[in-house]
Amino acid sequence: MFKNNILATLIYSILTVLHIKKSIFIFAILGLVLTSNSQSKIVGKIIESDNNIPLEGVEIINIDTKKSITSKIDGGFEIFNEGIYSFNKKGYVIKSLNLIFNQYYIIQLELKPSELNEVIVHSNHIPKALKKATASITVITSKDIKRSNNINFAPILNRVPGVFMQSGALNTNRITIRGIGARNLFGTSKIRAYFKDIPLTNGSGETNIEDFELASMSQFEIIKGPASSIYGAGLGGVIQLKPKNALLNQTHLNTEFSFGSFGLNKGIINVNHGSKKNSLRAVYSNTQSNGYRENNEYNRQTFTLHTNHFLSKKSELSFLTSYVDLKAFIPSSINETDYLNNPESAAFTWKQAQGFEDSKRGVFGISLNQDYSSNLKHTSSIFTSFNNAYEPRPFNILKENTFAIGIRSRLLGKSRLFSKNMNWTLGGELFRDTYNYKTFENLYNDFPTGTGSVMGNQLSNFKEKRNYYNIFAETNFETSNRTTITLGVNLNKTAYNLEDNFITSAENPDQSGAFKFKNIASPKLGVSHLISKNFSIHSSISHGFSPITLNETLLPNGQINTNLKPETGWNYEIGTRGTTLKNKLQYSASIYRLDIKNLLVSRRTAQDEFISVNAGSTQHDGLELALNYNWFQKESLSINSFMNYTHNNFIFKKFIENTNDFSGNNLTGVPKNILNAGIDFDLAFGIYGNINYQYVGSMPITDSNSLYSDNYSLTNLKFGYQANLNKTLKLNIFFGVNNIFNEQYASQILINASGFGGNAPRYFYPGNPVNYFSGLHVNYVF
Repeated sequence: MFKNNILATLIYSILTVLHIKKSIFIFAILGLVLTSNSQSKIVGKIIESDNNIPLEGVEIINIDTKKSITSKIDGGFEIFNEGIYSFNKKGYVIKSLNLIFNQYYIIQLELKPSELNEVIVHSNHIPKALKKATASITVITSKDIKRSNNINFAPILNRVPGVFMQSGALNTNRITIRGIGARNLFGTSKIRAYFKDIPLTNGSGETNIEDFELASMSQFEIIKGPASSIYGAGLGGVIQLKPKNALLNQTHLNTEFSFGSFGLNKGIINVNHGSKKNSLRAVYSNTQSNGYRENNEYNRQTFTLHTNHFLSKKSELSFLTSYVDLKAFIPSSINETDYLNNPESAAFTWKQAQGFEDSKRGVFGISLNQDYSSNLKHTSSIFTSFNNAYEPRPFNILKENTFAIGIRSRLLGKSRLFSKNMNWTLGGELFRDTYNYKTFENLYNDFPTGTGSVMGNQLSNFKEKRNYYNIFAETNFETSNRTTITLGVNLNKTAYNLEDNFITSAENPDQSGAFKFKNIASPKLGVSHLISKNFSIHSSISHGFSPITLNETLLPNGQINTNLKPETGWNYEIGTRGTTLKNKLQYSASIYRLDIKNLLVSRRTAQDEFISVNAGSTQHDGLELALNYNWFQKESLSINSFMNYTHNNFIFKKFIENTNDFSGNNLTGVPKNILNAGIDFDLAFGIYGNINYQYVGSMPITDSNSLYSDNYSLTNLKFGYQANLNKTLKLNIFFGVNNIFNEQYASQILINASGFGGNAPRYFYPGNPVNYFSGLHVNYVF
């Protein structure tokens, strides 16, 4: 402005000499001022810190003048005065910044867990407020993740109504959603999972998420049931893992060390560096445990790297990679006598063979977001993953490797239809993986005890090529400010090709062949309506399917069973969510029916040999309830409580296996009732803590319902002290106890187990008795 004043004086002198009228002089001065003002402004964009979702309607308030504006639909804003501004949006933590002219700012707002109904979810790639969602979606925040010991996914996922994770060991888990996947003998199936935009579900529909580092996660979004046309319409639902985004304009180092019972120790190093437009977060972890049981040692190292690069006002590039190096011994399941009298024992054959899994896994992805306008956006991701594993088992030794590659691309738009808002997305996903696996004789019985597994002759040599594509479309049409209609459809095509590279003989027939599914279209219709500002209802009808794994199609004679059909189902649901009691109580509830046909059943024909048949249908009727109550929310004291309840009434609607008719029986491997409750508290002088209680009802272990597991209750607690030692150094010390009352329980069951050689069936994975953990967390800000 000083230069402008000199220039104005010079103009005035010239005009005076030329005897030009004063009015012209005034006009020149005004023009100069306007030109100066047009060049001096502040431009920026507001996004959610965890998802990078643009946030519309954020109130931007000048602290001095109290004048305010709101952000646009693309999160953008323009300000023409310097000063300190606060950024305020319901559901997010208020942020204040000093803004200066001629700068471009990217403002990151963090979720406020106490107001989850107000947050923006991104599970279907169409950002929308959770309270307007037409499906059952649960958000697990970083606060939920930190409630436990940062070791195991199970305590976190089991607090979500409708989700049940059994954990026989840190490397032996099964996740079910609304009963889907309960009949899978080993691992998780029929549920899709994504690490940001990278599929964690392989070409056969099997999913492994438990080896990823929890310290690198900011939140999970879980869609329950086949309600996600955007992610392939999996029968059980979708679990989307959200890595922590690096923070802009910050550099800090976090280190954490924890230890506990059964030789547990874990170290974490977390580095964050961010400038105005680029950020990087790297997390390294090393977890070791001797385990409660025999042959239960566990050693895992992980490295996660996530970067964001805001190339321009309309372009964003991000990189994501995760690497896991795991060696974990396997105690396996044990029979009822050992479970009751010697639960720390391993299965005899697994102990003798010293069975374990040794694997190295990695995923890598690149995503580019391009805003063509405020109403049109294009997002594309290219990803790849690999898994190399070696697993000596009592019956053979398995060597396997998988390499996958794929791409997801979609358009997101905002349009007007009949003068109403319509948000839509259209895109596709192409995925292909190649799976090589060989088995060898395990000669541990031919050598002295204690030598472990010894590789013998080769038994098999297979190569699978598995690929699928999804083409999807979905739209949210706002018929009014209160009512939203969602329409979606997913078209899937899956194909397998098997190469049998082993020498064929009468005992080993050539099993090479191809298997292709017919195109499967899965539609979805959902409606949500805001009864009031704090109360909404939603309902939906959706279709889903689960692909058959290639191994399930193989018959003992080497032929591929082309008569098998994939499991398909329709989900009918109605629910509500909202807040009441002066916004202190948040609630959500859903009732649903999920009808599954072409039920796929595995029949064991030998110790490591199964065949699969379509044996009938199941009916899943359920109730899910979640309550969160804020008792006190003050600077000196904060107390919150939660309660989640799941009621499962799952039956075999029609199930005939050989001469057995199990129709009307309860679905195997699923408890009828699950209850989770807890209290969180924070005190002003740095003390915090939580108490968590879980009740799990009895589960049928056999299809005949002749054997049930016992119900059990677990109580866990954690408390700690955190303080800011100075402006740059923060300290957090914590201590916790799991299973306080030393309950004996089966943390996982193996359904329909068979005994061989006169041995009793091994149904039970014993859970850990009372155990503790403690740790130290240090954060240094540069």
